Amino acid sequence: MRHTRQITRYVNTFSIVAYDPAENAWGVAVASKFLGAAAVVSWARAGAGAVATQALARVPFGPDGLDHMAAGSSAQETLDHMLAADSNPAQRQVGLVDAQGRAAAHTGSGCHDWAGHWIGEGFTCQGNILTGPAVLDAMAQTFRAASGELADRLAAALLAGDEAGGDRRGRQSAGVLVVKPNGGYGGDNDRYLDLRVDDDPDPVRRLIGLVNMHHLFFGSPRADDRLPITTEIATELQRMTIAAGHSTGEPNGVWDQTAIQAFWALVGSENLEERWNIEGDVNSIDRLALDYLRGRFRM
Repeated sequence: MRHTRQITRYVNTFSIVAYDPAENAWGVAVASKFLGAAAVVSWARAGAGAVATQALARVPFGPDGLDHMAAGSSAQETLDHMLAADSNPAQRQVGLVDAQGRAAAHTGSGCHDWAGHWIGEGFTCQGNILTGPAVLDAMAQTFRAASGELADRLAAALLAGDEAGGDRRGRQSAGVLVVKPNGGYGGDNDRYLDLRVDDDPDPVRRLIGLVNMHHLFFGSPRADDRLPITTEIATELQRMTIAAGHSTGEPNGVWDQTAIQAFWALVGSENLEERWNIEGDVNSIDRLALDYLRGRFRM
């Protein structure tokens, strides 16, 4: 007779769940020695809150928790409800923030050492199989001190936890999820940012690079980052369009309709439409876009 043994896989990890009232945004960031951890751990919905479910992760805690908070329950009320209905709360670790940014967390007595959570104003950090409590301390302190968008602050906290020791088994995956009302692509959904590194030797740093790329491709240019297209810059841009096959001839630094149309084709192929609009100011370019293109074409 053939005998089989059920293998239980724990999402041993560290994460942060947070709300930013200035952005009206909710988010989760997570890192783990576990393939694609963010796909299991991270849940968020604009106007409801955010949930991280880990250790012996109960995936329904994500959507169920969001449903309860969307119906008006606080993070603590939602957590109490989920744990009361659960058959194995000792093996669970959960962090939540609700629609108002109230935070709650649970670390079951059966979670593998070191395990714990750190609840602050508008956020909670939690982790298991960590090198020690310094991981969560570093995450909390960094999140409170960091600047920038919620995604930047979440990623900074994740990096601080990683550098403080992180998952004591090593590194494999990381992710950051941020939602806000009508914040997603096209403006008809809440998924502002959902980035994952599922298998990488240094996933948190790779994730930060993806967050920065998101700002480049989807962020709004600042007025003080607008550079006039001088003859020198026009010559650079013409070299780029020639290298990319969107124009021919020799660069002459003349920024006329032919040069603009060729550059618009380059912008489209590089997904930089948010950074340069042919119907708007065609005589300036965003500094971030120019720096990206210089690196892309080694100018």
